[in-house]
Amino acid sequence: MTDSTFKRFVEVGRVVLLKSGPSAGKIAVIAEIIDHNRAIIDGPTTGVPRQSFPYRHLTLTPIALTKLPRGAGSGVIRKQAEKEGLVAKWESSTWAKKRAAMEKRRSLNDFGRFSVMVAKKQRRDVVRKTLAKAA
Repeated sequence: MTDSTFKRFVEVGRVVLLKSGPSAGKIAVIAEIIDHNRAIIDGPTTGVPRQSFPYRHLTLTPIALTKLPRGAGSGVIRKQAEKEGLVAKWESSTWAKKRAAMEKRRSLNDFGRFSVMVAKKQRRDVVRKTLAKAA
């Protein structure tokens, strides 16, 4: 049998990122698969209530909880997530860091954007001078 090119599958225990709704941007865990279009998700450690959610509004992450039984309740999911350090794993991922940086950048006011521009100019000047000295 050949290896599949796909690495992320819809499975019980898969951590997902919500793309829409009041919990958009938060992560949750697939607790049960309903059909080809929907799954029951739960995020007891991230504040996402247990609910049915369509796959088209989810993004599968590479993180998955191991040995999570089908239809597990919020308590079981919470214990497993805390045991495996789910939130810490997500926050240390490059994906989450990029999302946080983008969100921080979006929330800047005019003076914040100006400060970023000045810092970039200063950095660029230091790099240019160092390269000129080395050459």
